[in-house]
Amino acid sequence: MLDKLYKAFIDATYNVFNLMLNISEISDHPLDEFSCDNGIDIVVEIVGELQGKVIYKFPVDTSLNIVNIMSGMEFDEVDVFVISAVSEIANIISGNVITALSDNELRYDILPPVQGTSDDDKEYEIKTGGCIITPIGEVCLDLRLNRA
Repeated sequence: MLDKLYKAFIDATYNVFNLMLNISEISDHPLDEFSCDNGIDIVVEIVGELQGKVIYKFPVDTSLNIVNIMSGMEFDEVDVFVISAVSEIANIISGNVITALSDNELRYDILPPVQGTSDDDKEYEIKTGGCIITPIGEVCLDLRLNRA
């Protein structure tokens, strides 16, 4: 299951970046832990038979590059608009994952994204992460789930 979830997030990220940002050159590598002190963490909670969250870690440079492409305008600092735009990217990726896994026997949904931190003391039985490398920067994923 872990490999299937990880692959679904990688595939959805590739599809969203390709369609929305016209970026088709991406690669990924699994990570146990990723530190992005200078970035934006977007948390999308997963509810249902799987419960937990996926944390998207967008470094500032990656975030600004994404928003510059999406809006056609130059941004040089993170503001409410930039946070909203990367939150929407995380929401679309998560929605695509839920859709792709909908033929599975598990039933689950996502809650709206929020800017947040990845720190919590809760134990998760399913925990994995990865970093997606693109020409405009990295985006890292931290999946933390439990079966309900």
